Amino acid sequence: MSIVVVGSVGIDTIETPFGREENILGGSACYFSLAACNFTDVHMVSSVGEDFPPAYSELLRSKGIDTEGIEISAGGTFRWEGRYDYDMKDPETVSVILGVLGSFDPVVPEKSRDADYLFLANTDPEIQMKVLEQVNSPRVVACDTMNFWIDNKLEELKALLGKVNILIINDSEARQLSEEPLMARAARKVMDMGPEFLIVKRGEYGALLFSREDLFFAPSYMLEQVLDPTGAGDTFAGGFMGYVASMDKDLDFTGFKKGVAYGSVLASFTVEDFSVRRLGSLHKEEIERRYEEFLKLSTM
Repeated sequence: MSIVVVGSVGIDTIETPFGREENILGGSACYFSLAACNFTDVHMVSSVGEDFPPAYSELLRSKGIDTEGIEISAGGTFRWEGRYDYDMKDPETVSVILGVLGSFDPVVPEKSRDADYLFLANTDPEIQMKVLEQVNSPRVVACDTMNFWIDNKLEELKALLGKVNILIINDSEARQLSEEPLMARAARKVMDMGPEFLIVKRGEYGALLFSREDLFFAPSYMLEQVLDPTGAGDTFAGGFMGYVASMDKDLDFTGFKKGVAYGSVLASFTVEDFSVRRLGSLHKEEIERRYEEFLKLSTM
C-alpha cells in the first residue's frame, strides 16, 4: 500500500525556551512523510524554490520517500519563523514568506495516481481538492485544516469534507468548524459534513477518535524533554495514516485505534529535538519499543 501526501515543504526558523535554530527543514508534508515512511511507501506532492538545500532533499530520499512530486520552481521556498513560550503551545508567528507555495498548482505524478491512501495536509482547500481529483479511487482520504481556512474558505472546505473519510484537526478547530463548545456535539456536527471518522488532537492531553457509533481516547506519551513541538500534529497524522495503510485487512475502528496510538508515539519523538532531526534518525525498533511502553502506560 502507498500514500500520496500534499502539503508544505519549507525552511523554518524556530525559537523555544530551550534554543533557537535557523534555516531548518519544516513543512507539514515533511513531518507527515518522515513519520509515515516507517510503515509504507510515501509519495510527496509540494513545491520548493531554487534555494531549497539539496541536503534536505537527500534526507527525504534516504528514508525511501518518493519526491518526484516536489516541484522546483523559480523563486524562494516557503519560510516560517515562530517563537514558543514556556507552555510550548500556539507559537507566535514572527514572519511568513509564502514564496513559490503562493502560486503552487499541484500535479500528482502519473505513477502516484493509483495510490490507495491520500492525505491532504493543512493547506488551501482548493489545492487539496485539486490533488484529490488527480488520484484514482483512493481507498481512504484523510485531511487536515486550520482556523485560517475555516474563517476564509469555509464553503470550499465543506465541499472538500464531503469527499473525505477522515478529518484530523485540533480541539479548537473542531469547535470553530462546528460552532459547538461541547466536543461530543461538535464531533457529530463535523461528521455530518461528510467524514466518517474524526480525530481531534489535544496536544499534551492526547487525542480523541470519533465514529458515529464509537469513541476512543488515547493519552499522549509522557516525556521528560520537549525541545520543539513544531510539526507534532503532522507527525501524528503520518504515524496514524502510515499504520492504517500498512494494515493487511479490512479497515475497522480497532485498527484506527492502533493507528492513533502509533500517531501519538511518532509525535513523541518529533518534539525531542528541533525540526525533523529525531524523525530523520529514527528506526522502526525504537518505534515498537515506545509503542509497547505506551500500551503499558495507557491500559489497566
